[in-house]
Amino acid sequence: MFVVQSGAVKFKQFSRSFSSFSRFAISCSSSTTVGTTSPLCGKHSLRTLAAWSPSTVSAFGGSPMVNNNHNIVQMRWNSTDEQSSRQRIRKRPMLMDFPQLVWPSVIKTIRNWIMVHFIIRPYFDREFSLPEFIQGTKQALQVVSSSLAGGEVKQLEGLVDRAALADLKQSLAKMSVAERYDIQVEKEDVYFSFPYQVGVMFDESDDDSQKRFVEITMVFHVLRGLKGMIERGETVPLNVGVLPEFRDKISICNYRFIKEFTKGVDSDWTVNVVNHFKPSDYVEE
Repeated sequence: MFVVQSGAVKFKQFSRSFSSFSRFAISCSSSTTVGTTSPLCGKHSLRTLAAWSPSTVSAFGGSPMVNNNHNIVQMRWNSTDEQSSRQRIRKRPMLMDFPQLVWPSVIKTIRNWIMVHFIIRPYFDREFSLPEFIQGTKQALQVVSSSLAGGEVKQLEGLVDRAALADLKQSLAKMSVAERYDIQVEKEDVYFSFPYQVGVMFDESDDDSQKRFVEITMVFHVLRGLKGMIERGETVPLNVGVLPEFRDKISICNYRFIKEFTKGVDSDWTVNVVNHFKPSDYVEE
């Protein structure tokens, strides 16, 4: 689980049991990216297995469009001479430049299961449990979002990657107090969450030892006030995500977690991507 100690936020995994590490080879298919060089935190050269491929989100306003390959919210520009018929969005500053992930991918879900049960548990951590990890990420979501909403970015050092913190500081400076407050999330307000992608990466820059990392991208669907509704005994509709009366209370959070599993290295889960957005920002007006 992720816990907070002595006022400083620090990730702690619920349990650790490091198994003997052995080298293994993985046959790749055309849908798996292996042997691709990609940056990690801006300074490592990595060979990536099952890593997401980001796509560009248009900076212009328009109606929403979803890319089926990545479930990414995108926008299409619509222009017209009539202001009254123009489709536009209420645009808010984004915390980080990251694809806006909304729904699971069937192919990636199957691949994630394979990665956890045939790669991570046998070779990295025999005690790793994805359900326990998801519960821990909800706690992390609450801690990180609360600190960002209060402008207390310094408290996230050691919990959030340094490069990500630099981006977050710049984004928060562009936000109003109300927009920052809207970032805060209570973990009990999460009504749907899932791991969008599980990736394993190898750093071969050091000939003496091969560094190994596991990276998991999480998606959280949040209904502000859900905790209070449950405490008051109110019935929460199963289709709450599509009801207009809840539209402005729903937000989606994308967090990416990374942990080093190199043999002999004791590390914690940290966050290297943080993004919050509202689907209602991408509807026609």
